[in-house]
Amino acid sequence: MNIRVIFISTFLLLCGICAKAQELNCSVEINSDKIQGTNKSIFETLQGAINDYYNTTTFTNAEFAANEKIECRFFLTVNEYDGERIRGDIQIQSSRPVYNSNYTTTLINFRDQKVDFAYQEGEPIVFTENTMENQLTAILNFYAYLILAVDFDSFSPRGGQPFWDRLGSIVQMAQSSGEPGWRQFEDNKNRSAVYSAYTGQATSMLRDLLYEYHLKGLDQMTVSPDKGRAQITKSLEHLSKVYQSDAMSVGLSMFKDAKLDELVNIYTKSSQTERDNAYEILSKLYPTEHDRLNKIKKGKLD
Repeated sequence: MNIRVIFISTFLLLCGICAKAQELNCSVEINSDKIQGTNKSIFETLQGAINDYYNTTTFTNAEFAANEKIECRFFLTVNEYDGERIRGDIQIQSSRPVYNSNYTTTLINFRDQKVDFAYQEGEPIVFTENTMENQLTAILNFYAYLILAVDFDSFSPRGGQPFWDRLGSIVQMAQSSGEPGWRQFEDNKNRSAVYSAYTGQATSMLRDLLYEYHLKGLDQMTVSPDKGRAQITKSLEHLSKVYQSDAMSVGLSMFKDAKLDELVNIYTKSSQTERDNAYEILSKLYPTEHDRLNKIKKGKLD
């Protein structure tokens, strides 16, 4: 079992004395095809700087062996560049292995469309834990800790709490800066909304879903597919509760983008009763996903 499962139980007590190790194995890519008539070297430099930042910075006190690093992807599309500020969107993805199998499951697949930061070519990107250096480092740190928080929550009941706490501090500092993408009520899919979706009292059961779906569901399917699927079905009830509290929660769309195709594959191999139960839950939450959800109902991928 991944060392995160063992580590979580002692993290809060021992974090002050644990040996540190770098946690992310992150693929970084920047697409600047939309930008014409400018020196593209700044985007190459920035890509290298972000790659180094994510793959060399130690964000926690957790112990990670080289083969236990969290697989993730950071894809920045540059839409505007005026010589001082870069504006665009980021696609963030992360995954984790499923126990006793060669399968990896997507945890995060999120597109951030409020990306706007200043960057000068060659400018160092410096990690500081308790201060906000600038908008770029705030964005990078937010997604690093989001990846960690969601990953740890998937292995233990609310096991990512230390990282959600760090996210709360990042959001608070960034909101004070007045930079875009952080403001409360600015829109329902910005970084502040993502943090609130997982930590707000009315919708934080998304974190319970992460554990029940993954460790109690997917991780058990190699031993007992029927029991694992049954637990996954039960875990989906958390989505209904989130929908009742906040039908526009970004957490619902984040789950869909990460998990819907996987659920189609899971339920096409299940009984009609189980497929009907899953379809009933999901069709109310995602009415525009008729084609994919109908595959669950029929038990066929084509």
